[in-house]
Amino acid sequence: MQNITILGSTGSIGCSTLDVIAQHPSRYQVFALAAQKDVTGMLMQCQQFQPKYAVMADSVAAGKLRELLSETACKTEVLTGEQALAQVSAAAEVDTVMAAIVGAAGLLPTLAAVKAGKKVLLANKEALVMSGALFMQEVTQAGATLLPIDSEHNAIFQCLPPTASDSLSVAGIRKILLTASGGPFRNFTFEELQHVTPEQACNHPNWSMGRKISVDSATLMNKGLEFIEACWLFSASPGQVEVVIHPQSIIHSMVDYIDGSVLAQLGNPDMRTPIAHALAWPQRMVSGVSPLDLAKIGQLDFEAPNEERFPCLKLAKQAVQAGGTAMAILNAANEVAVDAFLADKLTFMGIAQVNDAVLNKTSCSPADSLEHVLEADRIARECAQQIVYASN
Repeated sequence: MQNITILGSTGSIGCSTLDVIAQHPSRYQVFALAAQKDVTGMLMQCQQFQPKYAVMADSVAAGKLRELLSETACKTEVLTGEQALAQVSAAAEVDTVMAAIVGAAGLLPTLAAVKAGKKVLLANKEALVMSGALFMQEVTQAGATLLPIDSEHNAIFQCLPPTASDSLSVAGIRKILLTASGGPFRNFTFEELQHVTPEQACNHPNWSMGRKISVDSATLMNKGLEFIEACWLFSASPGQVEVVIHPQSIIHSMVDYIDGSVLAQLGNPDMRTPIAHALAWPQRMVSGVSPLDLAKIGQLDFEAPNEERFPCLKLAKQAVQAGGTAMAILNAANEVAVDAFLADKLTFMGIAQVNDAVLNKTSCSPADSLEHVLEADRIARECAQQIVYASN
């Protein structure tokens, strides 16, 4: 029986994780659940899974949850704040932590789990984007087990040999091929992209995701962040990672070997597959995902990404090349820009424009400490907010 903490339990990844866990009650027990302010969702999860702790980042939401739980037979203790998130991530009783808090808010609790030597299932790509070198150094020093949950990185992990942990070149790998659906606007013209609404951007053709990640997928920033994440996870140079548009989202990513072989991981677009893979690793278990029917799919298409129409991907590559805090700066700018777009304060194309402007206006420094990373994040957010405010 493994004890699990789920950070971001009421989001899409968190709910999918609980769905997989519910199918294996003899293998997994929920130790703690954490969310921002979804009291209704957390109440239902607490009643079903009976965790020892429920952490709400929002103190008002924590008070409401505490009051509602007092009227039930559920004995879950409600906590709040950053310190509580770190506590349930690093607790001695915990074996595995699902890190699924969206954005920079997930960095510190995920690092707490890593420093405690836990098995960390990483769905929060921003943690690596912001502090890649520092994060991976902590993984090594603490002896933590880091397993990727993003479908693309999980696919790459499944296609790599054990020797790849030393060097991609030594393992005979020429390139990592990172697939992308292209989002809902893959074939939109520049003119059509000017008039995209938040509702359209959040309607992904293949995946059921939260609003922020859906917008990132539509701008291809999600793929840009995954490009950065792949470099850190697999010790790859930017030249060893290539993005390929694959609209069907059946091949989740591929690894290209020097002998001409290309290994791919295929599956229906359902996050329960990588979640079940990582939970059970190095074994396998049932995820609840339907078997893949290739005859029904019929064909698989591929094309190069258009970085002129979707410049966020190009900006991510530039940030990798710049190094230091550039990646944290880009991530911070993007979070502010996406929030503004979802609030109808910025156009869809304005997201990339804000990201580009913040990258150019904010000084990049070495990412040699967590303090430097967090300070770069703060400055970039202020800069992005000023640009958004000036445009209104």
